[in-house]
Amino acid sequence: MRLMDILSPLWETMKGILPLTAILSVVQVVILRKPMENVRDFIIGVILATIGLHLFLKGTNMSLIPLGDSVGRNLYVLNRKWVIILLGFIIGYFGTLVEPALKTLALEVEELSAGAIPHKVLIHGVAAGFGLGMGIGLLKIIANIPYIKIIVPLLLLVIVLAFFAPEPFGSIAMDSASATTGPVNIPLNMALAIGLASIIEGVDPLLSGFGIIGLTSIGAMVSVLVLGILTKF
Repeated sequence: MRLMDILSPLWETMKGILPLTAILSVVQVVILRKPMENVRDFIIGVILATIGLHLFLKGTNMSLIPLGDSVGRNLYVLNRKWVIILLGFIIGYFGTLVEPALKTLALEVEELSAGAIPHKVLIHGVAAGFGLGMGIGLLKIIANIPYIKIIVPLLLLVIVLAFFAPEPFGSIAMDSASATTGPVNIPLNMALAIGLASIIEGVDPLLSGFGIIGLTSIGAMVSVLVLGILTKF
């Protein structure tokens, strides 16, 4: 029974990886008629990826999610709202710095731009925008502001900035927004937001706790577009 308790979650993770791996293998071997370069390393890599993803998800459920929920529930004891917003910015900022997808994107951008857009500048710029979005999201929950009153002005701001930002910053901004929604930020920030919303009287956590990931993504887009505009000068 103990062995099944261990293998069952691992099999659930494998069911997410194996179909994608099989599709790519069929495309490579059958459709493109290209041989696998190193079958042994490929098989070992799939096994390691499965185990690594399983351990990461298990660790996240055991640490980041309950910790984020606990911090969110206890944040409201702070009397100053600006302190809560500042802490949200800091958590969002440092959480974004460890996102592997963002690092990969930043390195690709640096390579394609021949060093004109350093990867560290892009990473920290995106992290600042994500943190800003996180702060706005917590303000929305604390003040119980309707989502529409925040999302519409931010989207209009993105459209205006996109007109002034040089290419390819508009495209980079959209990709950066997606790269921030990775395995670290989503569980941590959603747990934090829902935990905070659940403790405030008169606030529905199902309505107020969700949507914060969208706000952080828009914040990342705004920061990248502003960074693009600054490069003109």
